[in-house]
Amino acid sequence: MHAELYTDGIEQITVTGTIVRVDLVSFSPTERDAGDHPKKVFCQRLIFSAEAFANSVDVMQNALRGLVDAGAITRAHPRLATTTPNPADNRVAPTVSSDPGQPNVSPNFR
Repeated sequence: MHAELYTDGIEQITVTGTIVRVDLVSFSPTERDAGDHPKKVFCQRLIFSAEAFANSVDVMQNALRGLVDAGAITRAHPRLATTTPNPADNRVAPTVSSDPGQPNVSPNFR
């Protein structure tokens, strides 16, 4: 049997040179934020080469199209990414800000 990992979402994506780091989060069963919603806590990091990340995004976009076409989900307007300076290599790393809105709904499908 292979190990499986569940995640409630992606907190941040950091690009450093040709390496892409994707930080996965899960909702804490014990920690709460000020609004009494479960806190997102870091659970795992995926590290890709830029090429592998690009290929993975293509696979996920195809899966998303299949879910939309099947009516399993509906798309909302995409959130805008912000850019954050990366002091390690003087490049700009895209990050997506977290929205503390509804705690158990993916921000990708609101």
